[in-house]
Amino acid sequence: MCGIAGFFREQTDREDIIRRMNASIHHRGPDHEGFWLDGASGLTLGHTRLAIRDLTEAGLQPMLSASGDTVIVYNGEIYNTEELSCGKKLRGTSDTEALLESIEEKGVSETLSMCRGMFALAVYDRKRRTLTLARDRAGEKPLYYGFVEGQFVFGSELRLFPLFPGFRREIDRDALAAYFRYSYVPAPRSVYRGIRKLGAGQILTLQHPFREEDLEINSFWSMTEAAIRGEAKPFGGSFEEAAEELEKRLGDSVRGQLVSDVPLGAYLSGGIDSSLVAALMQELSSAPVKTFTIGFEEKRYDESEYAAAIAAHLGTEHTQLIVTEQELLDTVPKLMEIFDEPFGDSSQIPTYLVSKLAKEHCTVVLSGDGADELFGGYTTYPRIGRLFTRLKSTPRTLRSLAAFVSDGVSSFAGRRSDRLYRTALSLRSLTTEELHEAVCYHIYEGVDHLMPGYGMKRNLSPVLKDPLKAQMLLDAVHYLPDDILVKVDRAGMAVSLENRVPMLDKRVMEFSFSLPSGYLFGEDGGKQILKHILYQRVPKELLERPKKGFSVPLKKWLLGDLKGWALELIYRSRLVKEQLVDKKAWEGLWERFESYGQGERAVWNLLMAETWYRKNA
Repeated sequence: MCGIAGFFREQTDREDIIRRMNASIHHRGPDHEGFWLDGASGLTLGHTRLAIRDLTEAGLQPMLSASGDTVIVYNGEIYNTEELSCGKKLRGTSDTEALLESIEEKGVSETLSMCRGMFALAVYDRKRRTLTLARDRAGEKPLYYGFVEGQFVFGSELRLFPLFPGFRREIDRDALAAYFRYSYVPAPRSVYRGIRKLGAGQILTLQHPFREEDLEINSFWSMTEAAIRGEAKPFGGSFEEAAEELEKRLGDSVRGQLVSDVPLGAYLSGGIDSSLVAALMQELSSAPVKTFTIGFEEKRYDESEYAAAIAAHLGTEHTQLIVTEQELLDTVPKLMEIFDEPFGDSSQIPTYLVSKLAKEHCTVVLSGDGADELFGGYTTYPRIGRLFTRLKSTPRTLRSLAAFVSDGVSSFAGRRSDRLYRTALSLRSLTTEELHEAVCYHIYEGVDHLMPGYGMKRNLSPVLKDPLKAQMLLDAVHYLPDDILVKVDRAGMAVSLENRVPMLDKRVMEFSFSLPSGYLFGEDGGKQILKHILYQRVPKELLERPKKGFSVPLKKWLLGDLKGWALELIYRSRLVKEQLVDKKAWEGLWERFESYGQGERAVWNLLMAETWYRKNA
């Protein structure tokens, strides 16, 4: 795991700029810092290294190919390097070199289509004077890019761009408005105008003289296209045969991700996903696997006893930390240093703390992320599916009339109108995707009034017939890369810890979309096929309980120990002062929360945006 940066610039200050950029992402790679300047083109590449494989100088970056014609900076891990190298003798044993030499021989698209792994990379062809950026299939690794006064700049994190001469910290109001709804800034935008995120599975190419109008973006893999193919050609075997095939694919994915020259472990929350990954790891390991969990003093949020019981059953070397409420609260001021863009998923706090715990014992961890989106883990999926079925059977005119009435009553009800507001939006939904959006994101009416006239439109065009799989795809394309994977990447990188995600192996993802929804959903919820595989390894009674999630007591904090902090941010807001948000709506969200206890998630989004803006504006 590493950090990358780069730009085109003809001035002579390039070394100073790239050194400052590297310093800003030192946390992503504390083991080595390097840069490469090309006099012919004005290209500068920077890299900070977290050494995982081939700890010698043969693994350092920026790396030139054996011929000297190609140079790469790369963040990630490739797990099938033997396939890429095809027996070719390399100078070292790093996955970087295998990737680089394959790209020079086969080209970027063919190489990436072969790759199993996670990556964000930049490759420069010195003969053709062509720069290529690429990002992995699921969006595990981040990659931002943009033009600053006509000069191309890119890197792993948004904090790099203000270090480039001429950059202006102009807020993208559409992106900020979208953040208030989703708790994250949806790709391809960033919170800064003109700076974008390369999409998952995309390749960007730019040729000298690197003009914006010559930029091209194509896809080497698409989650949506994989889902369409899976629905068109579903798995035809029995449930047991499907489970056997999935077990094989997951086992192969875990086996590949155990390759490391540094200590390796796994998160173990006590839930289905992390327990299955830990169980497969332990089967493939000759020694006890290191597993980690954090627990909470407040029992309604604590699952550490279940994680400990599962660890004991599997025989892992388990480390658990019970964090106090004060330790959780003490993490809040650090969030804006960890997340350099507004980010409101409050599970960022325990995610950071468990990453910090794991880093004390290892440098690489495996997690169960992605299972909810790929195998139907969220309880909203069947609930929204049933609601959509009922809505479809109701005449549209009747639904429109009911929505009109709900709007009217909602306006009359004033500050306690969120449920009616969401009901009206649901009644107007014509597709599963629109209904999913209405139920999951249009939660608080006042949020849409914060920045009237602004907001990004997500693509909600239906592509799948199955209403359950349609919702899963929507989350896999948006929520997974823009929230879940951002959270684990930034939290891990803040402590220089690499996070690997076996569920996001290409063969696992593609197989998941070919499964009939009946293999995923049952009377006791989703992920039926994962449960079937896990229950062969862990007693069912250790896992049969309501899911608590990785949450924190926001309402209690904001009305208690954090209230003074919150009030200062709300009533002395710079976002309000500089007219980026509407004062009445901004303060109204807090006042309703304080009066009725409603909307803590919306309020948390406000507070995270304000603290980010004060630090970065």
